[in-house]
This record gives sequence, structure tokens and C-alpha cells, in this order.
Amino acid sequence: MRVLALETSTLAGGVALVDGERLVAEYVLDVSVTHSERLLAAVDRVLADARWAPRDLEGLAVSIGPGSFTGLRIGVSTAKGLAWALGVPIAAVPTLDAMAAAVPWAALPVCTVLQARRDEVYACLYRHDGDELRREWDYLALPPAELGARLTEPTLLVGDAAGAVDSPHARRLPPPRRVPSPACVAILGRERLALGERVGAAELTPLYVRPSQAELRRRAATLG
Repeated sequence: MRVLALETSTLAGGVALVDGERLVAEYVLDVSVTHSERLLAAVDRVLADARWAPRDLEGLAVSIGPGSFTGLRIGVSTAKGLAWALGVPIAAVPTLDAMAAAVPWAALPVCTVLQARRDEVYACLYRHDGDELRREWDYLALPPAELGARLTEPTLLVGDAAGAVDSPHARRLPPPRRVPSPACVAILGRERLALGERVGAAELTPLYVRPSQAELRRRAATLG
């Protein structure tokens, strides 16, 4: 199955193409340019470099969060538009799941950690059991100190907020290996599509974990 993946949960966003189990292309750009300015250009570039036409795609995978609220909205909206235009199914891939899948060789538990607002991080804990990736926590938004206190054994931290977590149990990847991978979104998305785990474009929504600032202001205005 030929799948295009979109990853926009952090500034280091990008796209990837897979054909079955083969990674055909991956494009990642970590610069201060909004995803709305670069995402479709990146899609055009990887398709052209792979010599694929849009009609060659058989499915889409999109990282749904948690992460940047603006980035997620752009990624989800782009996936919806492409799905409607091409008539292909979508796989919704939680960002933290895809990050944990990037280190299948890890013998330690894996804690994925992304920057959030209000001095918090998004986090989740996983264990690799053979070919299976097992999620052990709910997706959380919490202060880094609280996350550090939850780590009770040596744990590999992955993500752009890994350095913010102070714990004697923390083990960290080098910074270039901490960003979400569009290729992992593509691989997990292809697996979900093969299992029939498809989301209609109308039902596709980001996974925010906690309310946005705009939603908090609306709630405060209602209570006031």
C-alpha cells in the first residue's frame, strides 16, 4: 500500500512516503516557517522525487497529536482535503505513539516527551514487547517535575522536552534523534490502514489532551 504521511505536531515537521514496508522518502524541516507555508510544497516535492502522481496514493496517515495546536490543525485540515480530493482513507496516528515506535530496539521503557504550554509537557510511557508496542499510561499533560517523579526505573526519554525532565532514571537520545518522525507516522499509519482502522475525513480531529488557550478563555467568559 502506498501511503503519504504528514507530521506537523512540532516545528520539526515533514512528510514521508511508504510503499508497503519500504520507506520511499522522508522530508523533515526544523525552521521557523509555518506548516501552512511549507506542507503542501513538501508533499509536492517528495511525490515528484519519488516519481509518484497523487493518484498513485492509496492512503494517508496523519499525526494527530498531542502537540502544537496550530500545527495539528494544519496537518489534519490538509489530510482532510487530500482525502476528499483523492478518495483515499486516512489513518489517525497519535504523535507520542509514533515517537515511541522510532526506537523499537530499546530494551528500556520509552517515555515520549513533547513541549506543551504553561510550563507543561505532553508525555506517555511505552514498553516494547517483541514486535508489539504497549502503551502503559494515558496521554498526559503535566509539569516536567511531576513527570520526573513518575519515573521509577531507568527509562529512555524521547522528544524535544526530554532535557526538561530531571530524574536519576532518565536516559536520553541525542537531540537530533528526539523529533517526531514522519516515517514512523507513515509506517504506523500503513499498519492501521491494513487492519481496517480508518477514519473518515469528516470525523478526523486532533488529539489535544488539554484545552487550547482560546477554549480556556471561552470557558472563563462563560463562568464570568
